[in-house]
Amino acid sequence: MKVSRTHLPKIAYNSGLMARRTLFTALRGISLALLLAAGILAVLQYKTYQRSSSVFPAGSVIAGIPVGGLTRQQAGQRLSEAYAAPVELQYGDALIHLQPSEVDFQIALDEMLAAAGQTAQSSILRGFWNYLQEISNQPVQVALQASVPPEQIRTYLEAQIAPRYDQPALAPMPVVGTVAFQPGVAGIALDIDGAVPLVEDALRSLTKRTVGLPLETIPPPPPALEDLEILLKQTVDLHGFQGLVGLYLQHLKKSHQLSFAYQEGESYVTTPDVAFTAASIMKIPIMVSVFRRLDGEPDVETDNLLRDMIQESGNEAADWVMQRIIEPDLAPLEVTDDLRSMGLEDTFLAGYFYQGAPILRLYQTPANQRSDVFADPDIYSQTTPSDMGVLLTAIYQCSQIGSGLLIETFPGEITQQECQSMLAYLAGNKTPYLIESGVPEVIDVIHKHGWVSFLGVINAIGDAALVYTPGGDYALVVFTHHSGGLLWDPTSALVSDLSRAVYNFYNTP
Repeated sequence: MKVSRTHLPKIAYNSGLMARRTLFTALRGISLALLLAAGILAVLQYKTYQRSSSVFPAGSVIAGIPVGGLTRQQAGQRLSEAYAAPVELQYGDALIHLQPSEVDFQIALDEMLAAAGQTAQSSILRGFWNYLQEISNQPVQVALQASVPPEQIRTYLEAQIAPRYDQPALAPMPVVGTVAFQPGVAGIALDIDGAVPLVEDALRSLTKRTVGLPLETIPPPPPALEDLEILLKQTVDLHGFQGLVGLYLQHLKKSHQLSFAYQEGESYVTTPDVAFTAASIMKIPIMVSVFRRLDGEPDVETDNLLRDMIQESGNEAADWVMQRIIEPDLAPLEVTDDLRSMGLEDTFLAGYFYQGAPILRLYQTPANQRSDVFADPDIYSQTTPSDMGVLLTAIYQCSQIGSGLLIETFPGEITQQECQSMLAYLAGNKTPYLIESGVPEVIDVIHKHGWVSFLGVINAIGDAALVYTPGGDYALVVFTHHSGGLLWDPTSALVSDLSRAVYNFYNTP
């Protein structure tokens, strides 16, 4: 059979079309296979990426702790262990381990891990794309988040450290059998205000977890005034003194005031005080009354009389200066009136000093009306330790600051310069005994002393002084009396030791 030539091209066309279809089908199959393989590979890569993204990137740091390559759980454990380590507190040579939990220190673990996770996985698609391109994830950096209550640290230091390790300062104490004081001992105390922030910083730190606690040196406190009174009375006993001792002490910068009357183990109240014979100590009030009436500095004659009266204890000079400056006939009563104006009710001068001088007035005072204790005071001239101490304090304050009892009582009549002049006269009264002999030679003692004798027997000795010391200035007045008579040397030694005890009280470190 013959094949027509007209059918040959159609057959060829159909054959080519079938070949192309076959090729397309093959290519499509290959493409689908490749896409399927790519999908499978992508899924496998994503699974691998998910496994790698469950740990923190290399170089990651949370609260100062390297956590690269660690899971969240591993990182949390490492953080907890690191910040649970104790902080070492150094108190001098002592070492104390503070557990963070004792002060309620807590790290915000969940918050820090969450913040680190959010940073590491802030974009899943970007992270996966970086992974496919073999680009490493950026390391995580998260700062410490912690709760550090300062009040808990303060409470711990106050309750656990200070009571256990602080050393109290010890005051000077009397040395038994002497008038000396054993030096005080400085104390040590924790500076809690300074320690709190240091402990807080150590709790937050991984490398500096040792704290040298700041300490304060506490100087020794002054000895107790009660100890001084006991020491003074023991001193009287150690001297075997059987008479009456009246003593007044006033620190001129502090509120220290001590007053007692004591005889053979018995103490007497000093409100009112005990009346003693004033003797030449009365010349201090006379000098005050003279300066009250002077207009300016004393002239030559008055100056000589004042020097003789104070420094030589001249009785004639005392009478003459009273008659010349105060009043010719009734000057002693004027002096007494001046004292009463200042509120010194137990001190008076009832006559002149010369032999046979008349009594100008009889004075009854709260002090000389006491019936429980009696020092046989002279009806011409009486005072008390406290009255004379108050007067010396008034002169001192007037000289130092231009104020005080004298200025308030006699405004415009006594000046600061005049009070300084009074002290200059008293400073010239130098003696190697009584209060002055109880202090070092370099210490200034401004005083007036006096004694009374009858038929050659001394029955009263007194001394009233201002003492200027490194430990503070003070007024000290001591009167002694014995109805059977006083021997000068042992009585002077007693007063000297009483003075030394007071000096040591204020000047022992």
